[in-house]
Amino acid sequence: MYTAVVVIQIIVSIVLIISVLLQVGKGATMGSSFGGGSSSQTVFGSAGPATMLAKITWVCLVIFLLSSIYLTHLSSTAKKSSIMSDVPSVTAPAKTALPETPAAGAPMTAPATK
Repeated sequence: MYTAVVVIQIIVSIVLIISVLLQVGKGATMGSSFGGGSSSQTVFGSAGPATMLAKITWVCLVIFLLSSIYLTHLSSTAKKSSIMSDVPSVTAPAKTALPETPAAGAPMTAPATK
């Protein structure tokens, strides 16, 4: 299931990028609307009905967002395991006993002689 959603995510993202790059910007005919030629778009008027490319962009956007949310949910609820869980842990070697040293500030006494 995870692999299928990732494949869908990749395909939709490629189609989304292509559909956005193929669209004409809203300010592309700005100069022609001020008398530079006849234009079907106006500066402050309505943009008209959505083109087929704009509809494809919106559908791809919705699919992309839903699949992103689903993949995020799958990764947050995934089993937390490691490939190293079967390897036994290495313990540190045992420390050897060191001779006792006087505490800091304690007076040093000479060994008693008989």
